[in-house]
Amino acid sequence: MAFPIHRPRRLRRSAVLRDMVRETSLAPSDFIYPLFVVEGRDVRRPISSMPGIFNLSVEHAVAEAKQAKALGVPSIILFGIPEQKDGRATQAYARDGIVQRAIRAVKEAVPEMQVIADVCLCEYTDHGHCGVIEGGHVANDATLPLLAQMAVTCAQAGADIIAPSDMMDGRVLALRKAMDEVGQVDTPILSYAVKYASGFYGPFREAAQSAPQFGDRRGYQMDPGNAREALHELAQDLAEGADMVMVKPALSYLDIIHRVKERCDVPVAAYNVSGEYAMLKAAAQNGWVDGDRVMMEILTSIKRAGADLILTYHALEAAKLL
Repeated sequence: MAFPIHRPRRLRRSAVLRDMVRETSLAPSDFIYPLFVVEGRDVRRPISSMPGIFNLSVEHAVAEAKQAKALGVPSIILFGIPEQKDGRATQAYARDGIVQRAIRAVKEAVPEMQVIADVCLCEYTDHGHCGVIEGGHVANDATLPLLAQMAVTCAQAGADIIAPSDMMDGRVLALRKAMDEVGQVDTPILSYAVKYASGFYGPFREAAQSAPQFGDRRGYQMDPGNAREALHELAQDLAEGADMVMVKPALSYLDIIHRVKERCDVPVAAYNVSGEYAMLKAAAQNGWVDGDRVMMEILTSIKRAGADLILTYHALEAAKLL
């Protein structure tokens, strides 16, 4: 049956009617807000490639968490940048490390804020890779105990959720065992299960001071051309005990988000990454697009594809609009 019996425009006649029949709606509770925490006092250093985003000392990170909570954003994810880096990323799992101190400070000031600890070594190594280097390559099995130590110290500092992003094989099981052994049996794991070796991470590497000093990460992050492999990675992380899973990046991988959502029954997150954010900001600043409108369209598309949670640098400005 077709025109003139069916006229789809009937349901688009007014803003109220369009709102009533909208299939996908955003809310501030969908968002997770990433923060970059650095050593020092009263540091609020702009990140040149990410307008509106800053490297923050702990007290400013706490202020951002308070603002997020006031806007209805329920969660933040913390990335720490230490003053001293070394080959074994010792500041990643130090009990008084920058991210552990930030976790404690946020939880003390905003107890109801869900604090996620990103677990990876790249911000903490002097070579910028996500694991220990042996023979010129990232050594998978030698890296797992260090990731486990970081997960334990972050959980003990008060992190509500642990999010391994390193893409080492077996890391979810290693973290689960280590946390269970110290009594952190109720701390969930949000695994970066499907993380591609993407060119969209460039601005993040400026923010986190984590660019590899040699080579690249294609030996452990996924090939952008692979979709079936994403389901294999997903299945492995779920079998090892992941409570939630993530796809990263988001915008160029909406099909992957959809496949992951169709395949599993756990919450699915997607990371609207730094390069996606930077492209929109650049286009908006040049007057090429309506920044607010396109931001909301992008975030809606990520949720429509199947994401239950969206990690996004737009979290606060989107929450204000909502």
